Amino acid sequence: MPKYLCQANYTATGMQGLLREGGTSRRQVFEAMAQEQGGELEAFYYAFGGADLYMIFDLPDSATAAAISLAITAGGALSINTVQLITPEEIDEAVRKTVSYRLPGA
Repeated sequence: MPKYLCQANYTATGMQGLLREGGTSRRQVFEAMAQEQGGELEAFYYAFGGADLYMIFDLPDSATAAAISLAITAGGALSINTVQLITPEEIDEAVRKTVSYRLPGA
């Protein structure tokens, strides 16, 4: 199942909600959301600097990852950046492929 790294930053409204509800209740929300979509929340961390929140999801496909990202962003409490993660085995598969490419101006 593909993995997706979500880096999120709270808006002022989202931070107020976090202060009211606490961190573990927010993790439970994201765990339930992932399970509802046929996936799993693998990791969930708050951080200082960079993003406020880092999550790794195992999700069925890119459409599911996009749906989750859209739902979170539309809520207005978080801005989110989602990155599909690639395993070392997938890189091994990629380097075995032949790709034709011409450099600009060559």
